[in-house]
Amino acid sequence: MTRRDAPEHTDSPMHVALAIYGDLDATSGGFRYDRRVVARLRERGDTVDVIALPWRRYPRGLADSIDPRVRDRLNRDVDVLVQDGLCHPSVWRHNRRLTRPDAVVGLVHHLRSDDPTERFGHLMRPFERRFLRSVDATVATSAFTRGRAERIAPSTASTPTLVAHPAGRVEGAAVTESTVRERAGDGPLRVAFVGSVVPRKDPATLLAAMARLDRRNGTHDLRLTVVGSHDVAPDYADRTVELATDLGVDDRVSFVGELSSTDLVETLANAHVCCVPARYEAFGMVHLEAMEHGAVPIAGAIGGTSEFVRDGGNGYLVSPGDERALADRLGRLAADRDRLARMGIAALRTAASHPTWAETTDRVRTFLRSAANGALAESGTSVAGGEHA
Repeated sequence: MTRRDAPEHTDSPMHVALAIYGDLDATSGGFRYDRRVVARLRERGDTVDVIALPWRRYPRGLADSIDPRVRDRLNRDVDVLVQDGLCHPSVWRHNRRLTRPDAVVGLVHHLRSDDPTERFGHLMRPFERRFLRSVDATVATSAFTRGRAERIAPSTASTPTLVAHPAGRVEGAAVTESTVRERAGDGPLRVAFVGSVVPRKDPATLLAAMARLDRRNGTHDLRLTVVGSHDVAPDYADRTVELATDLGVDDRVSFVGELSSTDLVETLANAHVCCVPARYEAFGMVHLEAMEHGAVPIAGAIGGTSEFVRDGGNGYLVSPGDERALADRLGRLAADRDRLARMGIAALRTAASHPTWAETTDRVRTFLRSAANGALAESGTSVAGGEHA
């Protein structure tokens, strides 16, 4: 990839371009991260061009990688071109042919080829590998994702990388410890599942855990609210709703679909537990958001959630698909409200000490400036630490 001469290091405003698929206002956590980065850059006086590439089915996205019109959109005179890793099918081939950006940085939220629920992941891996090799540096939203990227493309281990965790929705403690303590003894155990109703998030195992508790204890004192879109995988979502009926737990499960930000905050503030037993989670932003309200997270053990959830301390981590372990954790919290209060307060304290969006995005901005100025290459591999670095 031929670059024009890098400018001397200054603190003057940068010109940044961000390549994404679709609409920056999309509701997923990855897009929210991207929006936060764009907003912070602009607040600091930088110019940011958003290059919205069209959503494609994967094969059509690969066709974009040989389309000169796509290359022309990417090949612009900017200090740094940032590419959301979701776009990798469309951009990987163009990157080595770009001449105008000073640097190309991959922003990696989720590695599709590493996701065990991705049916064609093995076919995606060569292209995701080539994308990781084609960029000058990477920003990863968790150490887990950084490590997985190094497994997919070992050369990434010697490429400058920043780990910059997302922040929460409230950015700190949204309630007091006394509120968490009082709520713990209030009514049935209220559990919130928040995420698209898709196999990766695995609401089916949560429903099975509820049914297992019924078999063990009789109908148990637990209420579940399932928040999230049914449109991503509609057939799976339909089967999940039917499963609740088949398991005999439908009278205690509410499928409420997507909620406004205000309603979501209200749901999390009312919940004792946030349970998303995902089979693979790059970071798990919703668990951090729940912890801001003192809700105890129960998360899948594979992913970046373990970087802020301490099993048995401020939450629980369960192996993918382990309904027995999940039922056990839910049963403990339902039966022992002192434990629920202690873990909820520990979760709240974790959220209170977590970096803010301003802190995270300022670290990203500093990293992008160094990439544009060639300072990362001069200093060798630069792997910034996790959430408190």
